[in-house]
Amino acid sequence: MSASRYAARPWLALLNDAQRAPVSPPDSLVHALRAAPADRTALTYFDGRITYAALDALTDSVAGHLAARGLERGDRVAILLQNSPQFVLALLGAWKAGASVVPVNPMYKAGEVTHVLRDAEVSALVCSDRAWEAYLRETAADSPVRIVLTTCERDLQTRDDPRVLDFERLPQAPDADDLVTVARQGGKAPEGREPGPSDIALISYTSGTSGTPKGATNTHGNIMYNAERQRTGLGLPDVPVYFALAPLFHITGMVVELAACLNSAGTLVLAYRFEAGVVLDALAEHRPHYTVGPSTAFMALAAHPSVTPGHFTSFHVISSGGAPLPPALVEKFRAGFGPYIRNGYGLTECTAPCASVPPGHEAPVDPASGTLAVGLPGPDTVVRIVDERGQEVPFGEQGEIVVRGPQVVPGYWRRPEATAETFPDGELRTGDIGFMDPQGWLYVVDRKKDMINASGFKVWPREVEDVLYTHPAVREAAVVGVPDGYRGETVKAYISLRPGTEADPDALAAYCRERLAAYKYPRQVEILPDLPKTASGKILRRELRSQARTSR
Repeated sequence: MSASRYAARPWLALLNDAQRAPVSPPDSLVHALRAAPADRTALTYFDGRITYAALDALTDSVAGHLAARGLERGDRVAILLQNSPQFVLALLGAWKAGASVVPVNPMYKAGEVTHVLRDAEVSALVCSDRAWEAYLRETAADSPVRIVLTTCERDLQTRDDPRVLDFERLPQAPDADDLVTVARQGGKAPEGREPGPSDIALISYTSGTSGTPKGATNTHGNIMYNAERQRTGLGLPDVPVYFALAPLFHITGMVVELAACLNSAGTLVLAYRFEAGVVLDALAEHRPHYTVGPSTAFMALAAHPSVTPGHFTSFHVISSGGAPLPPALVEKFRAGFGPYIRNGYGLTECTAPCASVPPGHEAPVDPASGTLAVGLPGPDTVVRIVDERGQEVPFGEQGEIVVRGPQVVPGYWRRPEATAETFPDGELRTGDIGFMDPQGWLYVVDRKKDMINASGFKVWPREVEDVLYTHPAVREAAVVGVPDGYRGETVKAYISLRPGTEADPDALAAYCRERLAAYKYPRQVEILPDLPKTASGKILRRELRSQARTSR
């Protein structure tokens, strides 16, 4: 590393003293919670409020209940909820019980959840009452889950905004306990189970740089490092108000919103799920200082008929991450509403950000490609660009982005071969193609493999293809990502049909939609007589991707 041109970290010259200063984060978010002022508001949820003292007591009770039900230190707790206080109660309660948390996307269908529950050997599940009755009871029966807590996300508030909270409370299931009732029982957390920096906080499932979903093992130290860097580097008020625009089950929302806010003893504003009108009302009511979300969310907010510049006047920093940020959107948003959207780059495997645009700077645009820089690495992070042999390339030349730093996870859950391949000598091989300029600005230009990034969510083509192949009319299937002005990238499927069968594109898309999360199913389906192949019979995705882009 001493001979590395990147080890000199040229980006340090662009950081201010606060951004460069060493940090000593708390051991975990549990420790930060207990150090916060007791009477300060930790969470708001429509008209609901929870102070830090109440949050500490409620999560103690959840932890005590889990321990009493037999949850052991190191067991796994899956949480399948939207952005609500219940998510935070379950998360902190599980950590106080000494467990690792497995965040699960609520849009997942039964088969997707089954893989996560089995692979992580999940012992406890926290979910909505509706999901439990609709499909999770049956799904959990075929998994190691033995403890179930359900909740109605209309609890802990009384406004019942019909734009998002448009569902009824269900009778309490006899085979599950109610999360909020448990939290209010006044129980005590088990002793001796407080997490340490090296303990696994999250097993975050991601397809990463291969097609099989696997769990990145984010430690408490990984999380708290990035949370502390945000606290010291963003220059927010002493009592910051964060708006949770990104979902908390996603690593961005988990770390850059929830952990960063509570580590700062700030107030986290929750609004269940993204709905542009609800978000704008929350911004007007709570006047947040910070938020982060995908570019598609800012497009939707800018297009809402009720939006005004006044909705954004309270913000000190607005960040974007998870999906490509077009330079035109940055300028259009600033011209229309005032704030400059700050780009960022990270992966689940590096616990959200490893590069971002710090306050005091604006991201340059590469004149050759028109690509907006994703940011500068942090002071303790080394980002390098390497060729296919792993050798560094000069500044300005493209190669694979590799990352080393305190936010990089130790590996994948029980996948030693995948860990060795993706983290050689502890350095993350991202699978993303990019370059760095001599000042240290990082640019991401493409993905090394075939991963599709739709509105910040990763889609692996093989998963969609496997579903298509279960359709009786499908002979061949290939799925690629194609440019989309709103989602950044969208999913397109190319199909050839079995002789003597018929199927129209809309029907095939609907077939996938019934079996996959909403962001995964193909928005475009094209039927061809045959798909292009190599001499050995392998379908040429790259040829189809090129065809899709040139035909636009």
